[in-house]
Amino acid sequence: MDLNVLIVLIYFCFLIAIGWMFRTFTNNTSDYFRGGGKMLWWMVGATAFMTQFSAWTFTGAAGKAYNDGLAVAIIFVANAFGYFMNYAYFAPKFRQLRVVTVIQAIRMRFGKYNEQVFTWSGMPNSVVSAGIWLNGLAIIASGIFGFDMTWTIVLTGLVVLIMSVTGGSWAVIASDFMQMVVIMAVTVTCCIVAIIHSGGVGNILDEFPRDFVIGDNLNYVSILTIWAFFIFVKQFSITNNMLNSYRYLAAKDSKNAKKAALLACCLMTLGPVIWFIPPWFLAGQGVDLAAMHPEMGSKAADAAYLAFVELYMPAGMVGLLIAAMFAATMSSMDSGLNRNSGIFVKNFYEPVLRPHASEKELVAVSKITSTVFGILIILFALFINSLKGLSLFDAMMFAGAMLGFPMTIPAFLGFFIKKTPDWAGWGTLLVGAGVSYIVGFVIGPQHIQDLFGLEQELTNREWKDLKVAIALIGHITLTGGFFVMSQLFYKGLSEERSKDVDKFFNNLHTPLVNESAEQEVLDNKQRSMLGKLIAAAGAFVMLLVVLPNSLGDRLVFILCGAIILAVGVLLIKANTSNKKPPLSQAVETES
Repeated sequence: MDLNVLIVLIYFCFLIAIGWMFRTFTNNTSDYFRGGGKMLWWMVGATAFMTQFSAWTFTGAAGKAYNDGLAVAIIFVANAFGYFMNYAYFAPKFRQLRVVTVIQAIRMRFGKYNEQVFTWSGMPNSVVSAGIWLNGLAIIASGIFGFDMTWTIVLTGLVVLIMSVTGGSWAVIASDFMQMVVIMAVTVTCCIVAIIHSGGVGNILDEFPRDFVIGDNLNYVSILTIWAFFIFVKQFSITNNMLNSYRYLAAKDSKNAKKAALLACCLMTLGPVIWFIPPWFLAGQGVDLAAMHPEMGSKAADAAYLAFVELYMPAGMVGLLIAAMFAATMSSMDSGLNRNSGIFVKNFYEPVLRPHASEKELVAVSKITSTVFGILIILFALFINSLKGLSLFDAMMFAGAMLGFPMTIPAFLGFFIKKTPDWAGWGTLLVGAGVSYIVGFVIGPQHIQDLFGLEQELTNREWKDLKVAIALIGHITLTGGFFVMSQLFYKGLSEERSKDVDKFFNNLHTPLVNESAEQEVLDNKQRSMLGKLIAAAGAFVMLLVVLPNSLGDRLVFILCGAIILAVGVLLIKANTSNKKPPLSQAVETES
């Protein structure tokens, strides 16, 4: 068996072990969908970070870095800014919503009709995003192992599906933490290898073949500036609204949610520096990606990170890196499948079809629903693969601007504006759909050139960036403006609805505390179980030093394994089970 395949299989065994060990933590739908709201900050912070991270980072984003230099980092810095605002204000508020699914918060704020509208309108965007992630993973896997892309998508998707269906949120979030540790350790080693081969970061920047700051194929720098500004606005809105508050619903209390956001912010700030040095270095070496991977056609740049791994990483590290990339995408898809099935079950199946269903029935339906969503994601990934001329970077940007962003507007503004009629929720989505249609299918580059009297034609890159910016501008002014203006038509709500809205805002402003002795026992189980698994993974990586490599390459394994092992040991030492449990019984009731 190929060494890299063997390492991937062993890594999967660690993930399966996590699912098996945490299976006993799930007793009801609250446990299945958000860990019962009893998880520690470092687990929640890891899953918050990993939901914004997938193999797309090493394909579409790495391709953008290879072509255009620093520009791609804007997206990740914008993510870090969004997480910082989570830390500064939003994360504790999200936890204080006291709900199992985010759509339950939508129901409290906007009523039962919006509950169904948001339930069904959000699912396509989730399927599209997960399909793009899965396609990016298949690019890496097929390139490394030589597998057919179609079969890679199908088989990988099925593995993800099996893990997400059987594990529940405890297994998903626990595996997210392990995957975060492994990914950061492995990518740090790749970064160091690139710096060593180049002779220093300065040489990487000097040898980049195009303008490192703005890239190539750009006549109007102002377009990049406009794009960057609105990417910040978009990522801020996406990370700070009710629909994406699911990241923090699993935290055991408000304090842990806040600390989780800070962890995600720090990781997303450091990440771009680490992740994109290898493709920047590769661009300066003049490597012909199209010749290395002719099967990818015009999307050859998406193989930049793959090419670096093939050319510069030691034997065995390739398999570890691919395992980490598999895990990154699997964690994002796991979270998406778990979240979508939770929304379907708790916001449609239970309230509409089976109001008196037992918890056992609801958990069973959740697994069936996850299966259906998993199949849809596989089918969409196959469709994306058939579009040979479509960049994964552009696909992700378009999906976010056209599908995802309009939904965040009422979910964000509804946090602050209280006196709106219930129809403001679904009405804003209709306006957003209209804006997305006009930008996507009506407005063309010639319209912009004529409107502003541009002397030079817009390049392909400029139009793609500008199209995203135009969509965001339209949604901020028109879609957002519609929601704000709906206040003019507010004439009060029914008594029942007024109670729900009051409860929503009262929850937001009421801190949640959970410091019971029972919770302390559960905290220590989390630390001990994950600590032992991660320490074992670190020891395994260090054992790869026996592979026939040079001394320098063997040191790479020692460094990578030591980072992972250190995290595991710290978690084990953080176990307080030998200390006197706290006397406080301050457990917040979520109702």
